[in-house]
Amino acid sequence: MYEVFADLHIHIGRSENNKPIKITAAKSLNFANIAKECNDRKGINIAGIIDCASPYVIEDIENFLKTGEAYEIQDGGIIYKNKVCIILGSEIETSEIGIDGHCGSAHNICFFPYLNDIKGFSKEMSNHIKNITLSSQRADISAYDLIDIVEKYNGILIPAHCFTPHKSFYGNCTDRLEKIFKEKYSRVLAIELGLSADTNLADNISELEGKTFLTNSDAHSLPKIAREYNKILVEDISFKELLKALKNEDGRKIVTNYGLDPKLGKYHRTYCETCGKNIPGVAPVTKCDNCDSKNITMGVYDRIQIIKDKKESKSPANRPQYVYQIPLSFIPGLGNKTIEKLLGKFETEMNILHKLSFDDLEAVVGTKNASNIVRAREGKMKVQEGGGGIYGKIE
Repeated sequence: MYEVFADLHIHIGRSENNKPIKITAAKSLNFANIAKECNDRKGINIAGIIDCASPYVIEDIENFLKTGEAYEIQDGGIIYKNKVCIILGSEIETSEIGIDGHCGSAHNICFFPYLNDIKGFSKEMSNHIKNITLSSQRADISAYDLIDIVEKYNGILIPAHCFTPHKSFYGNCTDRLEKIFKEKYSRVLAIELGLSADTNLADNISELEGKTFLTNSDAHSLPKIAREYNKILVEDISFKELLKALKNEDGRKIVTNYGLDPKLGKYHRTYCETCGKNIPGVAPVTKCDNCDSKNITMGVYDRIQIIKDKKESKSPANRPQYVYQIPLSFIPGLGNKTIEKLLGKFETEMNILHKLSFDDLEAVVGTKNASNIVRAREGKMKVQEGGGGIYGKIE
């Protein structure tokens, strides 16, 4: 067995024929470009593309397979240049009975082993979604019903960016996932933490102790791929092996979660929409200390303080380490030209972030930039907290 890197939440902006898929994502994000970016620049071995239920994307996948650059495998997934396994996924927004009986909504990422599986899923979900061609469309069903449809087509369902204030289960629907999934909760193998949370925060909730944690980019542009990712121990790259890792079966497992310091996430702390700034102070913050306004966007950190049920955060023994990983694009002094210079010399971001010594880096980008990369790698950079849709900053 060997270790690979996986980012399982990557969007498609446009199809090859320029049809819109994810409205807020870059036009350059199409199936073929994602495969090439993961292979050529990022060093990602397993890529979850989560807009593959769109008929336009299905057509692109079929055409991509005809080029001979990629092929489906028996264990599930599409292999590109023998280095990247693309897992076919779909992000579905479900309708939930939310907090205090109000209607809420949450995103789910669903993964399937074969193209025929996601074709069948797409056809069935078109009965529950007004426009199946677009990404993350609101379905007229709850996740309680969605999980049955996903499994009908040999797939798995993972709650996405679980704590964010918009479109997530803990953020605006419930204080417990088990209230949503009920007797089916054991069939939820994993959750996605999201950019504004980490393992320490999530392990304040006891019902998550038996769930695998994932850190993914939720990339809306090619450079954002692998801003968060996972190191996984597998025998090869396939849907079957990924599933075993999520289940901690046969020695397969998630070895490490690499993610932003939650303070860098754009929804980490509560934000006053009236004052236009984060609200400091001891969590949970429920109103602005400056203007007394309750017109706020609740931060992930503050929300967890409200819903947690453990006196202190304690992870189960098999929980993988969470490593704060600052992407190259976040590091002060590393502009596009400097990053291109590094990639030209060392090939992929994974090489730069994980394998190179200070001396290797210094020889290419100088002492100051090399020092910043190493300090970011070691978690020694000071962070200004994000909130209200605005990312935190490296100081």
